Amino acid sequence: MGTRRKMGRKGVIRHRTSYGLCNGSRILIADNSGAKIAQIINVDHFKTRLRRLPKATVGSICTVTIKKGKPEMRGNIMKAVIVRQKMIFRRLDGTRLSFEDNAGVLVTREGDPRGTEVRGPIAREAAELFPRLASISSLII
Repeated sequence: MGTRRKMGRKGVIRHRTSYGLCNGSRILIADNSGAKIAQIINVDHFKTRLRRLPKATVGSICTVTIKKGKPEMRGNIMKAVIVRQKMIFRRLDGTRLSFEDNAGVLVTREGDPRGTEVRGPIAREAAELFPRLASISSLII
């Protein structure tokens, strides 16, 4: 019961948004942890039909492999939270939102961000699920 509570899943009700990323998608890493580009290899807490690939949206926790960055980080398998997606998604108040790129932030198993700052805006859905991520971000949309 230890890790799931800290990852932001317990107290916040998560509303369904449009899935914008699937397995194999490459995302930019928006923090200063040393990684630049990562590839999604799995989406955590996503159950689907047999042989259908898991999909991710803003606020999803994904398992990623680092493709570009510092040499000691390259090839490592880590957890990341999706903070921006290109595909349009709808909020409960009816507004529709999309970003210029697909981006994520590397996190530990407990849900703490690995970096100390986040470059660029992050979606409000990700900030509500991960309050520690919201505290180091510069802009929440």
